[in-house]
Amino acid sequence: MDQPKIERVLRLMTLMSGSVEYTIDELAGKLDTSYRSIYRYIDTFKQCGFAVEKIHGNVYRLAKLSPKYPDLDKLVHFSEEEACLVNHLIDRLDPTNSLKAGLQRKLAAIYSSTSIADYIDRRSNAANVEALSRAVREKKAVRLLRYESGHSGWIRDRHVEPFGFTTNFIDVWAYDLEDGRNKIFKIARMEEVEVQDAEPWIREAEHERLGMDVFRMAGREEFRVRLRLSMKAKNLLVEEYPLAERDLAADGGGWILDTGISAVAGVGRFVSGLAGEIEILDGEPLRDYLRDYAQNFLKKFSL
Repeated sequence: MDQPKIERVLRLMTLMSGSVEYTIDELAGKLDTSYRSIYRYIDTFKQCGFAVEKIHGNVYRLAKLSPKYPDLDKLVHFSEEEACLVNHLIDRLDPTNSLKAGLQRKLAAIYSSTSIADYIDRRSNAANVEALSRAVREKKAVRLLRYESGHSGWIRDRHVEPFGFTTNFIDVWAYDLEDGRNKIFKIARMEEVEVQDAEPWIREAEHERLGMDVFRMAGREEFRVRLRLSMKAKNLLVEEYPLAERDLAADGGGWILDTGISAVAGVGRFVSGLAGEIEILDGEPLRDYLRDYAQNFLKKFSL
């Protein structure tokens, strides 16, 4: 990043964290740049771990830190030994943990000028994320080459209009031009992304981000479940699905999960793997799913 851009980014951070609320257009005018550039800078802030709040309309602010937090200059340096230790601790997380890759990407982004960058796992989806980000900004369709579908088990190209990302760039929201509906596509399952520069969006009016439950299943909330979990089940739940912790409450020697469910398959797979550790208190669609699952399992493996 050249010197004028660095200065512009620092001025933007100052404006967005001050006492005056500015619209995106006002910020662009003050910094003598385009509103698209302001949005790109805001996306960069988010990728680097800064909390960006949408106040109203197109007014965004950098969230203020509590006075109890130390100054920024005490937070942004790692020695070589510290960098090695931090990355080692993150690397010990289970590979399926959705936060692992995001933590490493944020560390690489924030500390790119220090030694911690040397310890970040280079195997990333950076090229695909960059291509998808450009397609979102420029409102272009893309082809997801050799996409591995976890639902159908097929590997094939997908023709979509991407329009947003989930937390830490794990998935992309896109309108599937073949199926005619909005879906989530996992970035790790894409071999390559081809931006169709000559193909602008044609279904923008139908783009819609659906809700996502704590089991990472997308859709409109269909029902609620209440589960009684053993300590073992609770620990495994939080390790695999960290957002579930917000919907947990202690209950004697166990825990109660009370949460909205967008699609039954996510919670169903979790409960079926820990049937002896979980009691269903409420959630008839979940009971129906598990009955069908058990019957199909017995049929498949019966002699």
